[in-house]
Amino acid sequence: MSSDATTAIPTLPFAEAAGPAPEPETPLHGLGASLPQADARAKAEGTFPYASDLWAEGLLWAALLRSPHAHARIVSIDTSAAEAMPGVRAVVTAADVPGAATYGRQVADRPVFADGLVRHHGEAIAAIAADHPDTARLATAAILVEYELLEPVTDPEKAFAAEPLHPDGNLIRHIPLSFGDPEATGEIVVEGLYRVGRQDPAPIGAEAGLAVPRPDGGVELYTASTDPHTDRDLAAACFGLAPDQVKVVVTGVPGATGDRDDPGFQIPLGLLALRTGCPVKLTATREESFLGHAHRHPTLLRYRHHADADGRLVKVEAQILLDAGAYADSSSESLAAAVAFACGPYVVPHAFVEGWAVRTNNPPSGHVRGEGAMQVCAAYEAQMDKLAGRLGVDPAELRMRNVLATGDLLPTGQTVTCPAPVAELLAAVRDFRLPALPKDTPEEDWLLPGGPEGAGEPGAVRRGVGYALGMVHMLGAEGTDEVSTATVRVLDGVATVICSAVDTGSGFSTLARQIVQETLGVDEVHVAPVDTDQPPAGAATHGRHTWVSGGAVERAAKMVRTQLLQPLAHKFGMSTELLQISDGKITSYDGVLSTTVAEEMDGKELWATAQCRPHPTEPLDESGQGDAFVGLAFCAIRAVVDVDIELGAVRVVEMAVAQDVGRVLNPAQLATRIEAGVTQGVGAALTENLRTARGLVRHPDLTGYALPTSLDAPDIHIVKLVEERDVVAPFGAKPASAVPVVTSPAAVAAAVRAATGRPVNRLPIRPQAAVAATP
Repeated sequence: MSSDATTAIPTLPFAEAAGPAPEPETPLHGLGASLPQADARAKAEGTFPYASDLWAEGLLWAALLRSPHAHARIVSIDTSAAEAMPGVRAVVTAADVPGAATYGRQVADRPVFADGLVRHHGEAIAAIAADHPDTARLATAAILVEYELLEPVTDPEKAFAAEPLHPDGNLIRHIPLSFGDPEATGEIVVEGLYRVGRQDPAPIGAEAGLAVPRPDGGVELYTASTDPHTDRDLAAACFGLAPDQVKVVVTGVPGATGDRDDPGFQIPLGLLALRTGCPVKLTATREESFLGHAHRHPTLLRYRHHADADGRLVKVEAQILLDAGAYADSSSESLAAAVAFACGPYVVPHAFVEGWAVRTNNPPSGHVRGEGAMQVCAAYEAQMDKLAGRLGVDPAELRMRNVLATGDLLPTGQTVTCPAPVAELLAAVRDFRLPALPKDTPEEDWLLPGGPEGAGEPGAVRRGVGYALGMVHMLGAEGTDEVSTATVRVLDGVATVICSAVDTGSGFSTLARQIVQETLGVDEVHVAPVDTDQPPAGAATHGRHTWVSGGAVERAAKMVRTQLLQPLAHKFGMSTELLQISDGKITSYDGVLSTTVAEEMDGKELWATAQCRPHPTEPLDESGQGDAFVGLAFCAIRAVVDVDIELGAVRVVEMAVAQDVGRVLNPAQLATRIEAGVTQGVGAALTENLRTARGLVRHPDLTGYALPTSLDAPDIHIVKLVEERDVVAPFGAKPASAVPVVTSPAAVAAAVRAATGRPVNRLPIRPQAAVAATP
């Protein structure tokens, strides 16, 4: 079947889809082993302590009053009725914030509590602490707020001319990228207008936390933070305290697809604890979770691609508009990624891209896995399908003629110095065997779009095959100082790793154990709980803990290794480089020395602290040029979908994935990360869109926001993992989970286009867009 074929499903035997070749045997410990996570059993049995499980003597319960309006002026706030209620211990508003009134990870533009003006639906107005959670919630309803409703600005295109929504104005950042000759043209020109919706991180466990006042006038915050030191510093500034008076203790993180923790949730919690002198706990409702934390940026994209008669790209012109919502958050960083990757992993001699991030009265946008890169991938891959259609070329072949390779230039002028095996990835998914077609029989009707209760007819189902290539950057960008510190201590043959890198489900704590096992030959390795008494390790984003924190652990472990081997080397008159540790044994190159790690460790305490800091980057200049990224990772996906062309129902049958991973450190964990990323991307492609009407969130719950379930997850085949090590990265490994999230929505959209003949220019794909075009 050709990749752009459209075929009615006939009655055929259903054959097993081909899977990847059997994997070679892997070691039982150390790097390359499928070591299970230490907390896997506790999580499976429900005994793992999450923030919502915490308790303290004399505990009070908190609740937040949130704005029911998207844009309004606060005329007055009367808290007297709430304060008079039995059981209410404290009420705090903007007037009660003792320190900085605003906060923000990159721009401090977001108020702790709305002060005079409400800028988005769900913005915090006040917080209450009470003896019982029901009392706290009832007290929020007793607060009388008089609003003067204002016209919300919800269309980001209108934000440029609208009255300023914030003292800093409506424009957060503008990047005009210019690369090559603006007069260059191609023989074939295709244009498109694309929209990407508002995807929510939708953590299974909603935000929760516990604040405990300290005798020194400080406070401890127990939360599922993914960047505890930044959260500590932001909170301390708002509390009017020194950073060392605030301690953030990281509790169990119930999964995270980015910075899932919301400082605007933690800061009111700490204020209440400081005001009452009692421990205070806050557990968000699902509605509060949807309203409070950041979402993926809704994006409007206009594209024009120029190509020659052979389908080789000549020039790409694009305009990218990110809806940041009410506050800046990480929009500047997201815009940089969107503009830099606007052409995708393709060689483009001339590129002219303008990008804007603007404030509106819509829900806040921020970091969600693959931010910026996912939105542009959906657009540039749609453009590649249009070019293939105009030229009458197979979509995979057209992509193959243009793929990026090591040594090529990005439109930012940066040379791709890391491995970029894009052609190899595309060939792997292109050549992978297509799945068989399902039988047209009642017992197999669950395989059709809509499942057994669907109203469609099997004869109306068409199969489509689509391709997409995606890329993401590793670590922070544009001059971000990436540094992490780790300590490795060994006592009585047991190793402990101390590092404030938060394991958000990425498996860092497992990787740290493997690194120490590999380096020191010690089987029993523990990773200490994370808090801000430890040196900072940075945010758990962009695969940085695999690289930076993993690199710090490796360096510390190697320093301990040197301490262990030096006495032996001195005794035998050789250097430590001539000794090796393997399977718990220490041997010399000539076989003269042979002992065990356990014997040499007996009674000793060895420890070392080390840092890892990658090479520096630079901000993009006024033309969008600069070496802004430490490294890149790539992915190719082929999607196979079945579409009911009368009802517009879509079922993703299979996703074939080939990925550039640098080095496989934990095979099972890597496969899980890739499969999870693909599934999250399928949700963005088909169902996930936090809908708003005039800035008000509609149905902020898990019935109105449709997450993909196990029944929606397709067969995912990891057909190839390219292990071409990046020489500047510790272990040579690359981040694994973001790039399939970026690539899979574009692949699903391409497959739906192939099945229906429709352009599919919006994500998530609406049923009316999946109804086949009239002949």
